[in-house]
Amino acid sequence: MTSTLAALIFAHVLADFVIQTNWIAANKRLPQAMVLHGLAVLVTAAMATGTPSVWLAALTLVHLAIDAVKARASARGLGPFLADQAAHLASLCALAALAPQLWEMGVWAGLPRLAPAMALAAGLILATRGGSFAVGLLMEPWTAEAPKGLPGGGRMIGLLERGLIFTLLLTGQAQGIGYLVAAKSVLRFGAVANEGKLSEYVIIGTLASVFWAIGMAAGTSALLHALPTLGIPDLTP
Repeated sequence: MTSTLAALIFAHVLADFVIQTNWIAANKRLPQAMVLHGLAVLVTAAMATGTPSVWLAALTLVHLAIDAVKARASARGLGPFLADQAAHLASLCALAALAPQLWEMGVWAGLPRLAPAMALAAGLILATRGGSFAVGLLMEPWTAEAPKGLPGGGRMIGLLERGLIFTLLLTGQAQGIGYLVAAKSVLRFGAVANEGKLSEYVIIGTLASVFWAIGMAAGTSALLHALPTLGIPDLTP
């Protein structure tokens, strides 16, 4: 069951955060956008599990139904985003419980380390790219206060920051997070130290980014512990 769940989560992350374009995400009320997204959901699920199954067709319909509800509600913000992803995760868990044999029936069943590799990749994508959406939606009400810098610089800093935190936690180097935040404080907070609004904007964004990365690392670690070992070294001294 756990290997099936890891494959389904990996497929979902690819379909929602890697393959899905901005146009599809913004036009879920259009049939053609939903068809394209549905194809991505179905194909990635079939490829990740290594088997075509009617269960995956059912998952695709549930996925599109969840997206349609969100699109009809025209809800925007961190709350709707988290609710949407929670509903998708619940559907993946339900399918893994109803059809735990999907992984064993697939062509990848003979590769025991592939499922944990998928779980790790999914966690990294959620920590980095998923975090961009989550933190961006949280900070949206204060975008006017965003400090000026290189085009896309803040987004890239966030991606690298969350990627590093995720890696540090998964390799047993949690103490490195303190050094990372301290270095960022010296390099960035100093530039806005005398600007109250800018300081608060940077602090909120940084804390949200760190919190998201820690949460994704914790979830990934929990899933990895239920899967065959991937052999990630613990680098703790």
